[in-house]
Amino acid sequence: MSTSQPDASRQPEGGTTPDDLLHARTGTDVSPEDLVLASGKDLTPRNLEWARRKLAEEGPAAVDKILP
Repeated sequence: MSTSQPDASRQPEGGTTPDDLLHARTGTDVSPEDLVLASGKDLTPRNLEWARRKLAEEGPAAVDKILP
């Protein structure tokens, strides 16, 4: 009887997760609300304005810089 695990649940060799499995974004647009919540802040008008500015400057990559 085999005790092998499906590929998705296996630990990568060396104990390091490949970069392509670490991406947080699903290919959808990032909203100001998404950026505020990802940063751990409350949804306030001030924080939403901050997120709008950050998204205008950095684009969707702004959320990638916040999330591990």
